[in-house]
Parts: sequence; C-alpha cells; structure tokens
Amino acid sequence: MSPAAEAATRTARRSTRFVAWVRAWRAGLVPFDELADEIAADEEHLVADAPGTWTDVPLPQGLPTFAKLHPDQIRLVLPAPGDPRGLPGPGDLTGAALLAGEAVMTPEFGVVPEVRRHTSGSGMEFETVLWRVFPAPEHRPVFQMGAAEAEAELTTALAEATTQLTKLDVAQWKPELAGALAALRRPESTATLPPGFDPRSRRLFARATVLDQVLALAGSSAPGGAVNGYEAQARDAALRPLTAACRQALVAACNAPLHP
Repeated sequence: MSPAAEAATRTARRSTRFVAWVRAWRAGLVPFDELADEIAADEEHLVADAPGTWTDVPLPQGLPTFAKLHPDQIRLVLPAPGDPRGLPGPGDLTGAALLAGEAVMTPEFGVVPEVRRHTSGSGMEFETVLWRVFPAPEHRPVFQMGAAEAEAELTTALAEATTQLTKLDVAQWKPELAGALAALRRPESTATLPPGFDPRSRRLFARATVLDQVLALAGSSAPGGAVNGYEAQARDAALRPLTAACRQALVAACNAPLHP
C-alpha cells in the first residue's frame, strides 16, 4: 500500500472503537480505567448532555452513563443517506447521526460524535471530539447480519469492485486507491478489537476498518483529468456496493457476541 493510502487508513471511525471498548467493559473484560484512553487515543474527547451533568465533561466522566447497560444493549450504527437502519424515527438524534455517518445506540439514548476544529492563539490547528447524548426512549435495535455473512458479502463486493475499477484503469488516475484495494485482498491490518471478540470478528473488523478509510480516500478528491464524467460515474457505481458492504461489516464485527 502506498504512503498516501497508509496515511488515509490510520484512523478508524470513532464510534467503532467507542462501541467495542464500552461493550468489553460492560462484559467485565477490560477495566474502566483503560476505557477513555483506548477510545480517545491521542485525541481530546468530551461528552455533552450526559445525564447528571450541566456542561461538557471529559470522556471518563461521561462513560458511566453506560454503567447499567448489558453489552448487547450497546450497538454500533453506521447510517447513510437513504439507509437509516438502526436509528429511531425523525428527530435530532437521527439527524445528527446521518450527518456524522455514525452513532452509538442503546435502548434509552444515542450518542453521536462531532469533530470540532479549533485554531490556537499561535495559529496552530487542533481538533476535539464531542460525544453528544440524545434521548431515545424505548429504542429497539433492528435485525443485523452476522459476522460470517458480512465477511462473505464484503469479500464478494471487494472482488467485484476491484474488477470494475481495473477495467476503468483506476491505477492511472488514483494509484494509491488501486494499490490499497490490491493490498486488501490480503487480510493484513493492525486494527484491533478489545478482549472478548472472536477471531472472525477481529479479522472482519481489521479488514473493514482499513477498507473504510480507503473508500474515504477514494471519495476525498476528484478524479484526475484522464477520467471523464461518465468514467467518474462508473467509478462511483463500482464503489457504492463495496461501501455498503464495508459499513455492514463494521457493524457486524463491533456488535458481535462477546466471549469471556
């Protein structure tokens, strides 16, 4: 994989890590003291509108909101325009989740990350992540695909997308995407889940996390001059099923049953 592709694949969706580590904590598999650091990594994370708080609080002070929940009540949702599965009806929570493309859902509330960009007095730019809590009383999760089926669909979608993009000569206009897709045929990745997840879920999460970032790379910049409007539309059509399969794979991996 090229340096450009590697740079684009370093950060997983924040809600995937949030769900995986909070579920593992609630299953008694990781200590609370490690939780915030594993979720935030080297970022600054805050929580807004958590019950019992009057202002934004550091992540460790907001996580006890999940303290009474069973691991299976904490679910990852990765919605997209036209695909709001896992969200409640229209409202502030659903709108925020669709805008972010991700959310953490429970039977009583949902949590959505918002990335805020700041500029210091010296001109340095930095980011903070604000997890906003929204009420969602009596929310019920929808049926989701299991890890085995999601893995099979991801493999099929990746093969089909690679074939189509090869025909479009993707290497000519975005060599980093072509190299990344080729590398993804091998299930190598450093992305990990916390204790409690089985090997299939770990493998699926690792592969889908990298692929998710590669797809973000594909959509982050316009195609080069060698690609006309028709070819660009064909590129998008080839990637659309793969994008959906990738989101489905991440959801299946992070929401998979936990084992001691």
